[in-house]
Amino acid sequence: MSTSVLAVGAWLKNAACLVLDGRAHWSPVHGDLSDPAACDALERSVQALARQAEAAGAPVQAIAHDLHPDFFSTQLAIATADALGVPAIGVQHHHAHLAAVVAEHGIEGQVVGLALDGVGLGTDGMPWGGELLWLDGPRWQRLGHLQPLALPGGDRAAREPWRMAASALHALGRADEIVPRFAPVVGEAVAAGVRQMLDKHLNCPLTSSAGRWFDAVAGALGLCHHQQDEAQAAIALEQAATRAISALPDLPPLAGAVRHDDGRIDLRAVLAQLFDAPDADAAAAGFHLALADALAEALITAARGRGARTAALGGGCFFNRILRERTVQRLQAAGLRVCQPGDKGCGDAGLAIGQAWVAAQQLQTSQTTFPVEESTPCA
Repeated sequence: MSTSVLAVGAWLKNAACLVLDGRAHWSPVHGDLSDPAACDALERSVQALARQAEAAGAPVQAIAHDLHPDFFSTQLAIATADALGVPAIGVQHHHAHLAAVVAEHGIEGQVVGLALDGVGLGTDGMPWGGELLWLDGPRWQRLGHLQPLALPGGDRAAREPWRMAASALHALGRADEIVPRFAPVVGEAVAAGVRQMLDKHLNCPLTSSAGRWFDAVAGALGLCHHQQDEAQAAIALEQAATRAISALPDLPPLAGAVRHDDGRIDLRAVLAQLFDAPDADAAAAGFHLALADALAEALITAARGRGARTAALGGGCFFNRILRERTVQRLQAAGLRVCQPGDKGCGDAGLAIGQAWVAAQQLQTSQTTFPVEESTPCA
């Protein structure tokens, strides 16, 4: 009997996926699981996909889910697996992003990849989001990540980019600038409170998230202090960078990126140049190029060290055209085959097939790929 695995997806842009007889069967995109209607829709889809597998004579053998224990999708997966008498298998968020690319393209053998997004729970319990990973069948390893930044106020920092800019100032040893810079925007009491949180490490978890780095830059340049919509700051930053590159196509990256021996990709020295940049658009472009080059160089080094010839890119930050195209260009110039997500895009809506692929690896290690229709060719 072929492997039959059902995966319940992530928290944002949730969609479930049943992999049956080597083919992917998707639910509709339910939306974010903060909405009770999306949770109800996911539950109905999971039941329907399980019935589909049963009717095909290949009952579900495992249910894959995100590592975060508080997600509705995780709780649903565990409850459904218990009811069916099959294992529930947790899959790290960024591992799933890159595994989705592996599954869609039917890649065999080892892959080195970048998974860049807003947040996903790491195996160390910390919020990840700027990850360099190695995959080879059922094995995977975190090889590197963006320099972590503190999240002053926790999840609130993701909605208020000025907080990430304040975090960057603190990390640069420039905490005394936080209040004078941001009091005119948020009020002196609020700015001073964030300074105090950072000083005392109160409610300031660290994150390696690429999304939060974009927020810090947007806040530093004054492009966005509060977000009303998802990725508003990152979009404003990309638009500014696009204006600059359109005017000056040969604009160079900002200098200062460092790759540490422990795998940290550190752009603090790049970010330090942004707070007093005379041209916000040019500075936004310089940061984009510096980030792409630093990430690509880290991946190229890792690929050579491992003898890998294929690179995978995943996560919602790769919707950013400048970041995506610059990274792909650098990787291809180094002789790597570059694979990207297919028709469901690089965000969380296509994550579930990666969860299913990883779970299937654990069930049946000889089965390394799921052919999927309409995948994007590797470059």
